[in-house]
Amino acid sequence: MLIRSGVGFGNLALMGLLSPQAPASAGTMASSARPPGFRARAKRVIFVFMHGGPSHVDTFDWKPALVRDSGKPLPFDKPRIQFAKTANLRRSPWEFRPYGQCGAMVSDLFPEVGSCADDLCFLKSVHGTNEAHGGALLKLHTGSDTAVRPSMGSWISYGLGTENANLPGFLTINPTLGHGGVGNWSSAFLPAVHQGTPIGGGVPVERATINHLHDPGADPTLQREQLDLLGEMNRGHLAVAGADSALEARIESFELAFRMQREAPEAMDLGRESAATRKLYGLDDPKTASFARQCLLARRFSERGVRFVQVTHGYWDQHDDLTKDHGRLASEVDRPIAGLLRDLKARGLLDETLVVWGGEFGRTPTLQGKDGRDHHPHAFTMWMAGGGVKPGFSYGVTDEYGFYCVDQKVHVHDLHATLLALLGLDHEQLTFRHAGRDFRLTDVSGRVVHEIFA
Repeated sequence: MLIRSGVGFGNLALMGLLSPQAPASAGTMASSARPPGFRARAKRVIFVFMHGGPSHVDTFDWKPALVRDSGKPLPFDKPRIQFAKTANLRRSPWEFRPYGQCGAMVSDLFPEVGSCADDLCFLKSVHGTNEAHGGALLKLHTGSDTAVRPSMGSWISYGLGTENANLPGFLTINPTLGHGGVGNWSSAFLPAVHQGTPIGGGVPVERATINHLHDPGADPTLQREQLDLLGEMNRGHLAVAGADSALEARIESFELAFRMQREAPEAMDLGRESAATRKLYGLDDPKTASFARQCLLARRFSERGVRFVQVTHGYWDQHDDLTKDHGRLASEVDRPIAGLLRDLKARGLLDETLVVWGGEFGRTPTLQGKDGRDHHPHAFTMWMAGGGVKPGFSYGVTDEYGFYCVDQKVHVHDLHATLLALLGLDHEQLTFRHAGRDFRLTDVSGRVVHEIFA
């Protein structure tokens, strides 16, 4: 009936998008009518991703026994499969100090983040399944290290729709182009409208932008006429060929791109920020300015309703020169991350925005080379802030050296299930039928860590 009447689902989506009365989540593919499985504690997510694997025992997982026994052999067996060979135990080059009323022990790598400890919820027993960067990144971002799957940002966009019809539901700022590449922000078999929109990647952050955002040679009236003609042609194709999800997604993407021209440039204009705010993030310091720009962009897009914003920094892969390079990398991000947390809190946005920090794995408590640590997916630390998690709280325990998780373990699937639950989504119900079966972010696993809920 739809084909014969010349009205396909793409046309219905287009009409909804063009309607001035349409809600922010208009469009059959950009929104979801799923009832939440839990009470939503957060509306959106900012994922601060440390590409390469920062060392948990040098940042947020304090291990006095590692100081005591540094230089001695590990007194129990190492994993059967390791990325590379490591030697004896090695203490952290940095001191740890208590911060805040909660007394969280944080290393001297992160004094500014440490000063925000009373807003942080530490997950110290996260563990994954892959010792290699590519597999570990895909596991963290998509839930699978062996198959093409939608990223968590795409799942969240699919499950919640958009708060702002003039911006994408999922943005990734300065994404890595290696170790899984676009697979880390791909929508895979979900409708293409839920694909992550990259800002930059492979270029200096100060030059990062959304490609083809503005055509200086075309006026809006002409563009509107061109889109109308293109839409008419595409709808004609749908009427003849039948349902085509890829074409329907393109129709919607063209309309979104047209609307983004009005709002995205303003969101990316950091010159609108006060001098105090720019200083808070570290834009006044050449050492922190690059990541400060990413964090400030994340706040600006998040407050405008983008559901999932990721900012990426790296490369935290110190098989050697750990002291020098971990120190340098931390000095680039410590102030901007703390600035983001303080800014969100001051604006009243932290309670409804879940900030997540971490890498694809941690690093071994044992020495590699002269001054390094190897990949370590068996235990690492991530933290969350805002968005309904307990502030000043620590969950999960590793052994006395930080090698294995021993209590309150949080698998990557558990992390995803918990993140979705904080957004009001039941990870067992958020599914998409593809290739004859129902898929979900957590596959057939995942436990919601209710213990960290405020």
